[in-house]
Amino acid sequence: MKRLRNGTGQIRGTISIAFLAAMALLAGCGLFAGNAKQEEAKPDEPKVVRYEGPMSKEFPFVYTTKKELALTFNGMGSEKMMRNLLDTLDTYQIKATFFVPGMRVAEEPDIAKMIVERGHELENNTLNRLDMTKLDYEQIHKEIQMSNTIIERETGVAPRYLRTRSGDFNDDIRLAAAQNGMDAVVSYSLFLHNWQGEDAKDKYLYLRKYITRGGIIAIDTQEDEDIIEAVSLLAKASIDVGYRFIPLHDLALHGSERKPLEQIPGYDAAKLNPDYENAKYRMFAKKETSRKEIALTFDDWGTDYTVTKILDILAEKQVKATFFLRANGAEANPNLARAIVDEGHQAANHSYSHPVVTTLTPEQLQEEVIKAHQVITYAIQQKPAMIFRPPTGEVDDKTARIIAATGYSNIALYDVTTFDWDVNNSADKIVNTIMNKIDSGSVILLHILDDIHTVEALPVAIDRLKSEGFTFVKLVDMMGLTD
Repeated sequence: MKRLRNGTGQIRGTISIAFLAAMALLAGCGLFAGNAKQEEAKPDEPKVVRYEGPMSKEFPFVYTTKKELALTFNGMGSEKMMRNLLDTLDTYQIKATFFVPGMRVAEEPDIAKMIVERGHELENNTLNRLDMTKLDYEQIHKEIQMSNTIIERETGVAPRYLRTRSGDFNDDIRLAAAQNGMDAVVSYSLFLHNWQGEDAKDKYLYLRKYITRGGIIAIDTQEDEDIIEAVSLLAKASIDVGYRFIPLHDLALHGSERKPLEQIPGYDAAKLNPDYENAKYRMFAKKETSRKEIALTFDDWGTDYTVTKILDILAEKQVKATFFLRANGAEANPNLARAIVDEGHQAANHSYSHPVVTTLTPEQLQEEVIKAHQVITYAIQQKPAMIFRPPTGEVDDKTARIIAATGYSNIALYDVTTFDWDVNNSADKIVNTIMNKIDSGSVILLHILDDIHTVEALPVAIDRLKSEGFTFVKLVDMMGLTD
């Protein structure tokens, strides 16, 4: 009989009951290569009936605006590596979620128990980490069921979540997960693979991009060669962004369900309309007023690292702004878009992919505007402000009419621009440009792009503007709009 070592290096005389049960089941359902007799189901073995209830949830991230995310691990490495990993997590005070294969838990249950004892979550990584998308329904069900049985028998933990080895899944996997009482099939916002020669700075900057609200980062403990370094870099990145890692289930509890687009009022406020020649529009760049009111606006998209710093500055200075969002960014990171709205700012339309609108055909332009409207609406779960700002600010009469015909009849420009999108423009230059150009009724244009100096310039500019008696108002209020 095969002898296995436990977590302390002592020889275990027998294989666990769970391991033997798993071997027997696998032989019965044909998941081990073998002869025809092995592949035939046992006569007294109950056949798995395909589940007809609702599928389990699936998520690559959790919909939340809280400054938190989950660090997860697949597989179960050697005792030495796992102990080192757990020590590193303790160093950074991170509680993680481990998706472990049932067979590895059966082989070395002491490692699984150690994960639980150190305060981390234990979840189901399937029984053998096979390609579940290539199995039939009964095989999928048994892979999930047997792994759950082993994990609970050996550790006392009943898994809530399922992840396949690759993170891929289909409807059969979601149905079988639901039949086994699983809350959700989980993929990830980032699956970190081995590095390809990047230096430490490049690694850090890459990981910092994926520190997102509600994000789920996955690392494979049996394949990743630099797992300790990766955890250290992720810990530093999360601190720098201002977010914290929490267990997956806690993250899920803090999240909310997103309504389908069609259930959100105003989702269809922008529509294709080929009859644009007589469409009416309003072009707005500045308000003629003697009152020292100004509007602060931001264009484009950035990572949580940049946008959260801008949101924190605005909160500290008690200023509300309008964010013209590049919608493909909001599509990739809806939590950040929602966070902007949750903090009392307005989200508005800056196109889907940031084209120069005067170069598009009428149909292409309307599709850009409408797609952006729908994406932003779904991301923030409400209708955005019905104001469009053309990328680069380039617009003419014809394109303005084409845009207005979709429902976006208010087109916002600006009278104060600092070219802050140019990394060569320093914070001092940005501030001085604002102060030299500002006037009552001005609309200031800044950007939320990464690696520029806007974050440094913003608090200084706000303080100087306030010291000169300017007050900040929302753009819709300045324009006299109702939303």
